[in-house]
Amino acid sequence: MRDVLLPLLLLTGALMLPHASARAQVKHCVATDGTRIYTDRKCEALGASAYVEPPVSAGTSFGRPNACARSVQDLAYALDEAIRSGDANRIAGLYNWAGTGTANGYRLMDRLETIAERPLVDVQPLYAGDADPYGYPFSVDGPAADAPRKPQLIGLRVEQTLRNGSTPARAVFGLRRRLGCWWVRL
Repeated sequence: MRDVLLPLLLLTGALMLPHASARAQVKHCVATDGTRIYTDRKCEALGASAYVEPPVSAGTSFGRPNACARSVQDLAYALDEAIRSGDANRIAGLYNWAGTGTANGYRLMDRLETIAERPLVDVQPLYAGDADPYGYPFSVDGPAADAPRKPQLIGLRVEQTLRNGSTPARAVFGLRRRLGCWWVRL
């Protein structure tokens, strides 16, 4: 019995001791030439510095889900990119789904798939009222003649062609600002 108990006690004691490998942490470092290094030593000991995750800026992170368009310009760029990718799910990631029921959700996804399948020509801002290409009223009398009024941006117009490449097609998305982000609506 003693022959069995002694090895068992030694094994239990060894398991209770902290292992050196369990205490070691992997550090993410960047060398002066930009090479990433993973080590258990201090970055400074290797002549490198600690890696810091770059901040996510709106407009450059739309390949990732749940990106927030902080401006309409960022939203237009993301919509352009999503349509060019041909992926309806990327377009859906820019859509304001709040209050949408299941049946409407399926119908909307069908519409987004149709939009994703068409070749894109351009995504343009859509302003309220009759306006020139820059969004200013055509009127030359009254207040518009003295100073141009700020146009009211109401949506994004998506210019596309059908699969034949020559027949024009258009989709108009409304805009919605929610929780500090801009979203599209059909």
